[in-house]
Amino acid sequence: MDINTILDELGGISNIDTVNNCMTRLRFKVKNESKVDEAGLASTEGVLGVVHDTACRYEVVVGPGKSRKYADLCHEMGIASAGEREIMAGNDWKANKESVKNGQKKSKIRDLLKVFGEIFVPLIPGTIVAGLCSGFAMLIAQLCPGYTDVLVLNLLYQLLTVVNVSFMTYIAAWAGYRAAERFGATPILGGMLGLITSLENVNTIAIALGLYNENSPLDSVLHSGKGGVLAAILGVYILSIVEKKIRKHIPDSMDIIFTPLLSMFVCLILYLFILMPVVGYISSGICWGFGQICMSEYAIVRAVAGFLGATLFLPLVATGMHHGLVALYTVQLEQIGYVTLYPALAMAGAGQVGAAIAIYIKSKKYGNERMLNVIRGALPAGFLGVGEPLIYGVTLPMGRPFVTAGLGAGFGGALVMLFQVASTTWGPSGILGVFVMTAGPQGAVRSILVYVLGLIISYIAGGIITYLSISPSRVMASVSEKPEPDHIAHGDMLFAVGTDKGIFYKVRDKDGIHARPAARLVDLAAGFDSRIVMAANDKETEITSVIGLMTLNVKCGTVLNIKAEGNDSERALMAFKEFLDANL
Repeated sequence: MDINTILDELGGISNIDTVNNCMTRLRFKVKNESKVDEAGLASTEGVLGVVHDTACRYEVVVGPGKSRKYADLCHEMGIASAGEREIMAGNDWKANKESVKNGQKKSKIRDLLKVFGEIFVPLIPGTIVAGLCSGFAMLIAQLCPGYTDVLVLNLLYQLLTVVNVSFMTYIAAWAGYRAAERFGATPILGGMLGLITSLENVNTIAIALGLYNENSPLDSVLHSGKGGVLAAILGVYILSIVEKKIRKHIPDSMDIIFTPLLSMFVCLILYLFILMPVVGYISSGICWGFGQICMSEYAIVRAVAGFLGATLFLPLVATGMHHGLVALYTVQLEQIGYVTLYPALAMAGAGQVGAAIAIYIKSKKYGNERMLNVIRGALPAGFLGVGEPLIYGVTLPMGRPFVTAGLGAGFGGALVMLFQVASTTWGPSGILGVFVMTAGPQGAVRSILVYVLGLIISYIAGGIITYLSISPSRVMASVSEKPEPDHIAHGDMLFAVGTDKGIFYKVRDKDGIHARPAARLVDLAAGFDSRIVMAANDKETEITSVIGLMTLNVKCGTVLNIKAEGNDSERALMAFKEFLDANL
């Protein structure tokens, strides 16, 4: 795979506005969507998946390591990052907000999670480093109680601790800086507002106003750290609005002095005396609520919560919404010192590894060399906790294994939460997550052992459920080559019952196949005994799930090939012909 190929499918360098990256994805913003060949992009060798749910924004999954490498190459070519573009554009956040808002699917929860993701994703390397250092320090303290008397161990412990403290003490400042970049405020002001949250001066102010409880500081109306990162993000959002309004009324010659000064003091009063106390109580409530579930005194409650969390996590990862949960992890880490939900969710990747191994075994048995190569490339990353190559390259395109992987993960999630494993951070999972699973009431060593056992159970359960649920024909489906229909005019149907060609149809609906028609197609297929398969854009999936159909990226003009195999295959194809003619 070459980065130039990806850029060509996106309309060329001139069509790229900005590019950023996370651990496995390149995040492009393009100028003109009509120049993008999404089908060609998705079928590019080395591209594991394409997420396009926002106007002019494409997330291209290329896997760990490659995403950073390709982003750096793009920047060397002169393509700006999102932060650089905002600075060059004069931080015109309102125009950008309206552009994004108009092109998004209407879901306030989805939008909110995406905002949190955009703020926190760049902080993930810091959280990983800090969490690993904290985990190793806990192991030293538990395995060597007299470490302070051993110079090397004491020095190592202090070095690990100072790295962790450097991040955790000022996490609100980092979040404030990123939020300012996201919302269009001046970044350094956002960082300052977040930093104020953790300063001792806040306690001095609270004491002077009678808002501080010296007998129980954490019960104070206002104290240092109250509200944490959530208060910082909300405060910076307000700062972005106030700053723009003030700038409109300040002469250009005085803007650099008075706009930041007035903006900071207007927001600071609101921030200290309203946002920090209110958001502080909300954060405490959130932690209490999850504590009642994740750390419940009733074992059955913990087990069910772990099973459901691990089972339902993969769809969030597939849609890129999982980063929105970082806000919850951060609140827990600030409030109680560890994260209770993340260890169970980390099992989702292990369930997918088990599912991939099962598919590998069957693919080897039935000679699907293409699938074998895909799994060989994606499986090592899966063991290390990077699940997206397996999601987009293996389980999601096949449909059913995506579900069975989640079900297998649920058993590991139930075990991990049953024994109250907690982590010192979020980010590392799989084998790499071992050294951050050292928190919670059970002690570091026991937590690590339970986490490893949870991984093994998820591998086995995901593998067994997947192996039993996929048929040889499903494994072989991905071997079949893309059909080559001839003479298909716009909206015409080539109908060939009783042949291996099935039916071909060129989609006329301007929206292609979205959630509603996909659900109707699945319902239609459920009424027949035959196995019914749809192929498009070099991909193929059995018509059994909405998610499977959505992975085909069917747009207006896409040619569909539908084939049926079974006792009522001819009747099924006739029914699909009528449905397509009437609806798509």
